[in-house]
Amino acid sequence: MDEIKRPPIKGRGAVSNATGRFERETRVLTDDGWTGYASGGNEALSDPVRTTVTPASAKSIIARNESPDIPFDRSVNPYQGCEHACIYCFARPTHAYLNLSPGLDFETKLFAKRNAADLLAKELRAKSYVCQPLALGANTDAYQPVERTEGITRRVLEVCRDFNQPVSIITKSALVLRDLDILAPMAAQGLASVAISVTTLDRDLARVMEPRASTPPRRLETIRTLAEAGVPVAVLASPMIPALNDHELESILETAAGAGATAASYILLRLPLEIATLFEEWLRTHAPNRADRVLSLMRQSRDGALYRSGFGTRMKGTGPYAELLRHRFKLACRKHGLGDRSWQLDCSRFRVPPAAGDQLSLL
Repeated sequence: MDEIKRPPIKGRGAVSNATGRFERETRVLTDDGWTGYASGGNEALSDPVRTTVTPASAKSIIARNESPDIPFDRSVNPYQGCEHACIYCFARPTHAYLNLSPGLDFETKLFAKRNAADLLAKELRAKSYVCQPLALGANTDAYQPVERTEGITRRVLEVCRDFNQPVSIITKSALVLRDLDILAPMAAQGLASVAISVTTLDRDLARVMEPRASTPPRRLETIRTLAEAGVPVAVLASPMIPALNDHELESILETAAGAGATAASYILLRLPLEIATLFEEWLRTHAPNRADRVLSLMRQSRDGALYRSGFGTRMKGTGPYAELLRHRFKLACRKHGLGDRSWQLDCSRFRVPPAAGDQLSLL
């Protein structure tokens, strides 16, 4: 049987569902001679790829890291997998640990940590806990579409509010505005900030690169609404992809600053593990005339490889192109009054509220 290529699926990012790196067997799509694929009758390819959500009973919820490249040491991720389907998402390879594909499986087979809020409250009550800002949605987006029905992120925010736990949200979804009733009062006390990812201002590019995320105009309006409500907002011009969206860097920063963003950051495209193959496949499908140029510039910025994972350079790259991008970013931030996104949230307000059944103090 001959291997066949799946046609791009509308509303999905990955072109294929490549086998994860830990599996012993490799699965491929084939025409077995009975399905009639040549005439368009293959149900496995023509049927829509539907999203499933499976409960995940987490044992702990605060993930910790010691990376010098990111401005936080702890985070909470309510979901595994992400329906936004961004082809460049650095979290895709984590689905391989579940014996699932970092391709279509990552964006269609989701896992919801429905006990996240209860676990967070328990971990914040621990006598050993020392308060530091908490990042929400650092791995997969906490406000992806399933949050509308699951509501896990909102319950986590309610716990942060009750403990005065400082929280910084990273998202590309306008759904974050649903929780302004929590975020605005917290921000007024120095307890909350939001970073909105704006990868491109081109709606057509966004539609194929991050198909189920909020449109670029909607994200800019989200920045404006958050800022008007007093919530500090940063814009993440990430990832910058050579010869694809990097020419938009200055316009993204200018437009976001005009909408109310006061801080900014960027990351050069990262292609660890399976993402390199998935991204090249996507690139040759949706931007074939630019593919070789994009990949060449990536190698020039990664010491000849498509990716280098070393601390200190993995986010920004090396070489002339990476240095030029870094210089452009600094100049644009200076011009538009954008600082870095490492706001000093107030950890001094943290307190453990009484739990149900606690005896009240007489004093």
